[in-house]
Amino acid sequence: MAYNQLVAASCGGLGMRRVAVYLAGTLCLYSQTAAAPPKTWIDPDTGHRVVRLTDEPGTASLYFNQNGYTADGRKLIYTTPQGISTLDLATHATKAVVTGRVRVIVAGRKTQNVYYTKEGAVWSTDVDSGATREIAKLPARNSAGVSTVNADETLLAGTYIENDGADYNANRSQEPQSVGLIQPANKGQMMEERLAAQLPMAMFTISTKTGEVKVIHRATDWLNHLLFSPTDPGLLMFCHEGPWHKVDRIWTIRMDTAQITKIHTRTMAMEIFGHEFWSDDGKTIWYDLQTPRGEDFWLAGYNVETAARTWYHLQRNEWSIHFNVTRDGKLFCGDGGDPGQVAKAPDGEWIYLFHPELFPNRGAVSKDLVNPGVLHAERLVNMSKHQYKLEPNVSFTPDQKWVVFRSNMFGATYVFGVEVAKAK
Repeated sequence: MAYNQLVAASCGGLGMRRVAVYLAGTLCLYSQTAAAPPKTWIDPDTGHRVVRLTDEPGTASLYFNQNGYTADGRKLIYTTPQGISTLDLATHATKAVVTGRVRVIVAGRKTQNVYYTKEGAVWSTDVDSGATREIAKLPARNSAGVSTVNADETLLAGTYIENDGADYNANRSQEPQSVGLIQPANKGQMMEERLAAQLPMAMFTISTKTGEVKVIHRATDWLNHLLFSPTDPGLLMFCHEGPWHKVDRIWTIRMDTAQITKIHTRTMAMEIFGHEFWSDDGKTIWYDLQTPRGEDFWLAGYNVETAARTWYHLQRNEWSIHFNVTRDGKLFCGDGGDPGQVAKAPDGEWIYLFHPELFPNRGAVSKDLVNPGVLHAERLVNMSKHQYKLEPNVSFTPDQKWVVFRSNMFGATYVFGVEVAKAK
């Protein structure tokens, strides 16, 4: 019997007089709460309107740095227990577009395609017409995976462990994309062991037109978090994965020259940086920076054209597991964190809106100096009922009026949106 059926049977077979003294009573109350979470409300602590965007339990928006919006800006891509669906951002109408056990890669920036892997191959589906095609088989290795599509949708990129990775399950190195959203309790140990393994890896591309596979980089570093520039089809960001205080994490590689660039250089022991993402114009790579780990918090940016660096300071409670930025680059958002996260924030369980302010430079001017500033925080959603083993993964809608996130604040996971402007 399924869990929800078991709960229903337990509830139906118990009198109300016995609920208070029987464990199943707790399950009944949980079931009633989880079955009908509110569709919309104004957060009493922030004054911002929150809307539950999905109705089916177990639905989730994409990882924070995956493009989850169709090229026309009208639809949100999200995952369900049955596959992949879209949500019309204007009408909130939903539509199932892919069924089956799949792994979402990203929504295209040029076409209405969503890209995903299924049954050892990469596929695309037009979310409007439903037209579907198999692009290519993945390299014949258990560890092979694709995680990004470039700006003009001509190349996919991914990694695999050489020699088939028979001695290690490389799929554990990937960020959860679909229904397996909860972070494992032993993630720290897994990260240490995987880094120490120094398994030989290959980073490859697949042509979306011909299916040709081409290896572009090899290393014994743990290669992960590949993400093409949203505007430059030939520029790919990737990371050296592992415990952040032990790796030089953020890099780029050019498709035409194979030139590799390190984005951030550590200047102190225990300095950490990661959860990198692109600005919408493709000029800046933004990332979480801590100097040192768990003590001082920044949202740092690196301009890939000029190498100029910008650091916005945050207070401990304002640190977020993930950040994101509007398409015009004028606002940031964050998903906060509970006291068990690296910041150990006593009051950090909020969805945040950030207004950046750069400090005026009245001193030396040099391209080698960091441009400092501060993020002024505004709270959007009280997340004290959310269990942060599920990361909310915030993103702005294309019109910049809403912040979308996933949450289990009512028990099951749903997709929510909070309005940037305060409710009137």
